Amino acid sequence: MDPVIIIPTYVGNRRKTQTYNVVATYDHTTPLTHQGELPRCLTSLVDCEIDVPIILLVVAEQGVEREASAKIRDITAAYPQLDITVVDSDTLSQFYSRADQLGLASIREGISLTGYGAVRNFGLAIAAILGYTEVIYIDDDETIDDRDFIKNAVYGLGKLTQKGIPVLVKTGYYTDRKGKWLSSQKNAWYNHFWQQGDLFNEWISKAMRGPRLSRSNAAYGGLMAIHREAYRRVSFDPWIARGEDLDYMLNVRMYGSDVWFDNQWYIQHLPPTERTEAQRFRQDIYRWIYEQRKLEFSKSQIDLLPIQPQSLYPYPGPFLEQNITRRVFLTALLRSLGRPNERKGYIKAAMAARREAKAYAEVFCPKYFEFQLGWPQVIGILEADHQLQQVFGGHRIGKERVLAKIQDTDLIVESASSPLGNQQPDTQSAIQPPPTSDLLDFELDIDALGLDEK
Repeated sequence: MDPVIIIPTYVGNRRKTQTYNVVATYDHTTPLTHQGELPRCLTSLVDCEIDVPIILLVVAEQGVEREASAKIRDITAAYPQLDITVVDSDTLSQFYSRADQLGLASIREGISLTGYGAVRNFGLAIAAILGYTEVIYIDDDETIDDRDFIKNAVYGLGKLTQKGIPVLVKTGYYTDRKGKWLSSQKNAWYNHFWQQGDLFNEWISKAMRGPRLSRSNAAYGGLMAIHREAYRRVSFDPWIARGEDLDYMLNVRMYGSDVWFDNQWYIQHLPPTERTEAQRFRQDIYRWIYEQRKLEFSKSQIDLLPIQPQSLYPYPGPFLEQNITRRVFLTALLRSLGRPNERKGYIKAAMAARREAKAYAEVFCPKYFEFQLGWPQVIGILEADHQLQQVFGGHRIGKERVLAKIQDTDLIVESASSPLGNQQPDTQSAIQPPPTSDLLDFELDIDALGLDEK
């Protein structure tokens, strides 16, 4: 095991962003003049004696990139106990320059410091370049109070179940300040067509009562562990408006594997309260309409496993069905009445559901599958390049160590059409089974897993 923690941190001129750029709108950004949540997060890592490398991705509002980088470097300087590498816009420019030389100029839209999916792809690319076997994603508005956090993060990762299913991607759960893990979304009258909180609670309550690891219907981007054999094969979608974590779960399923839920791995999520709900719901409208279109588009691709919304009940299945446009439109209108302080924002969101969001999905959904098709080759080129290793911290890792890792289990496939897992019984898995001693040595509800197989 050789894990790395990657933390995106979002910096801008103000807490509430007013941009209507679909992918460049974030749930929260920290103003340049505020310390924000990052110091609290880093303090918790020190308190829990986390001793794995940490990569901080500085996602800055356009025009303040240099100031944002300086601010984050000032913050990290107060934590000499942590092994932190700050990656900013200057680092990204160096990355692009070398990628252009390697013939990879086309990756700029999919690997960047703009948009949830592209930012996470940048983190995966860096992990590949530096040879890390596990990526652990957390967010800057979270804290850790579990000294076994890393142990729990990598628990079972890279192993096979007794049915020969590889565990390559994991998620856990969030708690609030009171240690509660259920969604607190109110079941108000204006959410009549949008019972997201209740449906999520129904799913997670069952998962929390089940075996430690079970197939997950959801994923938390701020608590996700991805094994190298997954991140070398499957990318995040750089065109998803938000919810790139759950979208990654769908991507992984399409390519033959699963995200697993670990009901003993958790993190405390303490987001700032200052945020515009109408703008966030507008992003959700783009997100769910995009997801529904994505599932429909994937059915026409012979190399992908089709995903039926019914297989993801109680959550998120109902939000992946064809009536999603009507549901988000009606919900936006009802919220414009029930939340008069954000009426204009919800009306704009309703209009987006009828026009822009559908058009956006039609245009950008096919682009993801085109980008994903070349992802394994891109990663294969990046991780073997000595100059890029120097860009991201050559003093930490030598070329020989990276090449040794690649040669040890070189499973890069020629195209993304090769299955990531073994859910297609007539297709040989691209992942070779490890020795018998590497089979999962912890309890799994095998009967339940068999019933859950689709």
